[in-house]
Amino acid sequence: MFVESFKVESPNVKYGDQEIHSIYNYETTELVHESRNGSYAWIVKPKTVVYEFKTDTRVPKLGVMLVGWGGNNGSTLTAAVIANREGISWATKDNVQQANYFGSLTQASTIRVGSFNGEEIYAPFKSLLPMVNPDEIVFGGWDISNLNLADSMTRAKVLDIDLQKQLRPYMESMAPLPGIYDPDFIAANQDSRANNVIKGTKSEQVQQIIKDIREFKEQNKVDKVVVLWTANTERFSNVMVGLNDTTENLLASLEKNEAEIAPSTLYAIACVMENIPFINGSPQNTFVPGLIDFAIRRNSLIGGDDFKSGQTKMKSVLVDFLVGAGIKPTSIVSYNHLGNNDGMNLSAPQTFRSKEISKSNVVDDMVASNGILYQPGEHPDHVIVIKYVPYVGDSKRAMDEYTSEIFMGGKSTIVLHNTCEDSLLAAPIILDLVLLAELSTRIQLKAEGEGKFHSFHPVATILSYLTKAPLVPPGTPVVNALSKQRAMLENILRACIGLAPENNMILEYK
Repeated sequence: MFVESFKVESPNVKYGDQEIHSIYNYETTELVHESRNGSYAWIVKPKTVVYEFKTDTRVPKLGVMLVGWGGNNGSTLTAAVIANREGISWATKDNVQQANYFGSLTQASTIRVGSFNGEEIYAPFKSLLPMVNPDEIVFGGWDISNLNLADSMTRAKVLDIDLQKQLRPYMESMAPLPGIYDPDFIAANQDSRANNVIKGTKSEQVQQIIKDIREFKEQNKVDKVVVLWTANTERFSNVMVGLNDTTENLLASLEKNEAEIAPSTLYAIACVMENIPFINGSPQNTFVPGLIDFAIRRNSLIGGDDFKSGQTKMKSVLVDFLVGAGIKPTSIVSYNHLGNNDGMNLSAPQTFRSKEISKSNVVDDMVASNGILYQPGEHPDHVIVIKYVPYVGDSKRAMDEYTSEIFMGGKSTIVLHNTCEDSLLAAPIILDLVLLAELSTRIQLKAEGEGKFHSFHPVATILSYLTKAPLVPPGTPVVNALSKQRAMLENILRACIGLAPENNMILEYK
C-alpha cells in the first residue's frame, strides 16, 4: 500500500513551527584488540550513543547554478523541470508522454514506513523531511559556449522534438554566464565551443565567480544557492607540497596564478569563500587537499565526485551481491561507447584517465570486506575502455563481463549489455544532489556529552549514493556498495524524525 504522507507520533520526536527535534539511540559496535590468556583477540562491544537532531523545516527558495549549464546534462535538467512545472505533455511515436521525475531518488522512490494488517506501507522518500519542490528551483550558471538554453537543448539531441518545440519559448531567454576555460585541463577538441570565457588571472576569475553568485542570488531573490559542476571532465591536477596541499599554499598559489589550479577547483574556492555548497559531478580531483582543508575550516559543504548513473551503479550492486554470496570476482571488464560531447572530451587520454580512476575504485571496499576470498593486496583484474562514436549521440552503450571463481575451481561469467540515454540518467541525479545538499544544511545534531548542536561534517558523505567516487572526510572509510549507501542516507533522515533504521527482521511475524 502507498500513502502520500505520514507523521511520527513518539516521545522521541517533537514537531515545532520551525523545526523537528528528535532523540535517536545510535546502536553500533566498537572493536578492541585485547591480550587475554597470553594471546590477542578481537573483542566486539555493543555501543549505544544518544543523538539529538534538529531539522529546520523552513524550506528556502533555492537557486541552482550549474557549471556547464549549456551542456547535455544542464540543458536537459532545466528543460525537465520546466516541463514538470508547466505540466507539459508531448507526442512520441509510442504514446503521449507526461513530464515526470523518474530516476530521482527524492522524487520517484519510496521508503517503507511499517505494516498495517499484514500489508507493507510505503511513502515517498521526499515525505521523510520537508524538501525543496524541484518545480520551484531557479536555474542559472556558466558555460564556455554562449548558446542559449533552447539552442543548447537542440544541440544536445536528448529530448523529443515535440517537447523541445514546447519548451523553446521558456528557454530562449536563458543564457549562461561566461565560464572559466583552461585548455590545459580538457581535451583540445573543446576549443571550438569556447566562445564565452572569463578572462584574467586565476584570482580575478575566482572573484568574478563570487560576483556572479552574489548577483544571481540578488536578481532572483533566492534564499540559498547550490553550485554543481556538470561541465567537461578535467585531467587530474598534480598534488604537490607547497602548491595545493594546505589552505595557505592553495590560496598563495591562487595569488601567484599557478598554472596547476584547475578551473573546477577555482569554482570550488569561490564557493567555499561564499559558504555556498559545491558539488563536483565529474571524476577529476577538484578537491585537492588544500581545498578540502579550506572547506573544513570554513564549514562549507563540498561533495563529489562523478555522477553514479548507469554502468557503475550496476557494478556496485553486482559485485556487492557476488562477494556477499561468497563468490569471487576475478576479472571485471567494462567497455563503453558514446557519442555526446562528454564522449568526445573523454577521447583525450588525460581526461579519460580521470574517468578510469573513478570507475575502477568502485569495487575496492567490497573486495576488502572478504578476507576469505581475497588475500591481502589481491584485487580483481579491472579494465575500463571508453570510445567516442559520434553516431550514437547521447545513447550510451555499456558492455560488461564479470568472471568469478565459484565452488571447487569452477568459473562463472556474467555478461551485461546496457543501453541508456546518458543525460536522462544524469539529470535526476543532479536534482537529487542539490536537493539533498540543501536539506543537509538544515540539519543539526549533537551526541550525548556535546555542549551544542553542529552541522554535518562539511565533506558530505550523505551524498555518497549518487557519486562514483564518494568524497569522505579524512580517516572515514569509503563505502561504495549501493545498498549500504542507500541505507545510510535513508536511516539518517529517519533518525531526524525519531524512527529506527529499517532492519528487515520482521520479528513481529516470526
